[in-house]
Amino acid sequence: MEDIIITGANVWCEGKFITADVSIHDRKISAVGEAALLSGTGKIISGEGMYLVPGLVDLHVHFREPGYSYKETIRTGSDAAAAGGFTTVCTMPNLNPAPDDVENLKRQLDIIRLDACVDVLPYATITKKRMGHELVDYRMLAPWVAGFSDDGTGVQDGEVMLAAMKGIAPTGKILAAHCEVESLLNGGYIHDGDYARSHGHRGICSESEWAEIDRDIKMAEETGCRLHVCHISTKESVDLIRKAKARGVKVTCETGPHYLTFCDEDLQEHGRFKMNPPIRSRADRDALRRGVIDGTIDVIATDHAPHAANEKGKGLEKSAMGVVGLETSFAAVYTTMVESGLMPFNRLVEAMAINGRKILGLPGADGIRPGDKADLTLLDLGQEWTVDPRDFRSMGQSTPYDGMMLKGKPVLTISNGEIRFCKL
Repeated sequence: MEDIIITGANVWCEGKFITADVSIHDRKISAVGEAALLSGTGKIISGEGMYLVPGLVDLHVHFREPGYSYKETIRTGSDAAAAGGFTTVCTMPNLNPAPDDVENLKRQLDIIRLDACVDVLPYATITKKRMGHELVDYRMLAPWVAGFSDDGTGVQDGEVMLAAMKGIAPTGKILAAHCEVESLLNGGYIHDGDYARSHGHRGICSESEWAEIDRDIKMAEETGCRLHVCHISTKESVDLIRKAKARGVKVTCETGPHYLTFCDEDLQEHGRFKMNPPIRSRADRDALRRGVIDGTIDVIATDHAPHAANEKGKGLEKSAMGVVGLETSFAAVYTTMVESGLMPFNRLVEAMAINGRKILGLPGADGIRPGDKADLTLLDLGQEWTVDPRDFRSMGQSTPYDGMMLKGKPVLTISNGEIRFCKL
């Protein structure tokens, strides 16, 4: 395999950027320093003026295979991930069959081994078939998965969730909770706010999210389970998690780029603005931004959820829930949070490249250093571009960023020492 040398980039090392050259040999980072000190020869790539970070990590994607490959496949999803700068993604288990035992999980792992161009780490389910009743064998599944989740549905029965946390805690894996009280939904499909009321839509109240987060935090505190709260969208959720962290509860959380960019004032009568949880109020959006800035929100995850065009073309009421995000995520967050002056770039690196590694126990959390696997992303912060879903590598094209001008773009993605995306 050809060696790679990236010269003159701003390189993320131990929490800060230094100007350095980075060499890759035999799939690993072989040296970081001056060009004259680097070992080996091979492909030379100029990184001057750009930023080299550990490969971006997404804790929450849907690749739809097996079961729904007309929406996305592991091949197309991982290709989209590489184009978005991601070298590790974690796939949610709302599949057919659901990965609720070793045999079903193996079907997914076999496809990953054959087709994935970046590291794809699946979640197993919390309960059989994600039905919220019968627990799976956590000990048996743990060595093969990123964690456990019933994403797409919340575990409604508190006794089942408590038992799940007691079973998952000894494995050391995370329980990635989709927190949603179904009895509070009342047929809603967008945020229960001014837009819903003025346009005749049924709203989803904020309590449907934060009430279950409150329940799950208390159970995590009791059991010692590592709770990771998926796609938080409300100000109350941020407050509950901030207070839980202050008490020492083992809780982490994520939000999505679209919750940081948009509020319900920005909604349009189109399925590309429909996802679960919904885009909420300006106050919620601002609280999420503060949560990212102060570290309450550990990671920004896309919740990349592709659907066929006909499933997303039915307006706010009737379209399927979910939007794509892998190919816009970095630029959306950089434009919204950094270019605007809301937070420093280093905080974005932590939220999109570093903290996910810490949560999963992956190498690279301390920065780019010799001996680690070569999972790297080169970022051009000055590049302006207009989002055109027709250019996506994902099979899904529904995004609220359609037509928006964004700034910042991944231009090189190296996964396991191999170039998987390059636009230099």
